[in-house]
Amino acid sequence: MNRTNAYYESRNGVFSAKDIHSRNDYLKILRAEKRGELVRVRQGVYVEPSSIISTMIDVEKIVPKGIVCMYNAWSYYELTTTVPPAFCIAIEAKRKVRTSNIFPITLYYWKKENLEFGTVLKEISGYQVRITDMERSVCDAIKYRNKIGLDLCAEIVKTYLNKPERKLTLLSEYARKLRVSKVLDNYLEVLM
Repeated sequence: MNRTNAYYESRNGVFSAKDIHSRNDYLKILRAEKRGELVRVRQGVYVEPSSIISTMIDVEKIVPKGIVCMYNAWSYYELTTTVPPAFCIAIEAKRKVRTSNIFPITLYYWKKENLEFGTVLKEISGYQVRITDMERSVCDAIKYRNKIGLDLCAEIVKTYLNKPERKLTLLSEYARKLRVSKVLDNYLEVLM
C-alpha cells in the first residue's frame, strides 16, 4: 500500500478543506482526484471511492448539521427489513444545501423545533453521526405513514413494541410534540 492510500485511510476516506494544512496537501488531493483515487462530492469535500460503498457516510462533512433519520434510522435500530433507498438526512426547513449526485441523499426539511429533540450521537461505520433516537424514529414513521405506506409503518411500530429497551413514556412525549399522539394511540390499541 502506498503512502497516499495510508493518508486516505487515516481520515476514514473523507476529506474537507479543514484537513488541508499546506499547499502540498492540497496538491496531493487534486492529483488523487485526477487519478480517480478521490471523488469531489461538493466544494471542499472529497471522498475515497471505497468509502462510498460503506453503510454510512460522514454526514457532518457532506451535509453539515444534518441528522440521519427515517429509513436509515429504522434500519439502524432494526425496526424494519426495508433497505434504505438513500441516505435520509433531516435539516432545518429554510436551509439550502447542495448535495452531490454521487451519494443517493434524500433531504427532509423539518421545522427547527422538530430538530431539537429526539436525536443522539452514535458511532456508525467509524463516523460520529447525529441520528434520531429509536422513539423519535417510530414517531417519524407514524407522521409520514401516508408517504411510506401503512404496512411499513405498522411493521415499525410492531417491531418497536417487541423490543425490551423500548421507552413508551418517551414515545408518547415525542408523539405529542409531533402531533401524532392520537394515531399512535390507535396503533398501540391494536398492537398491544
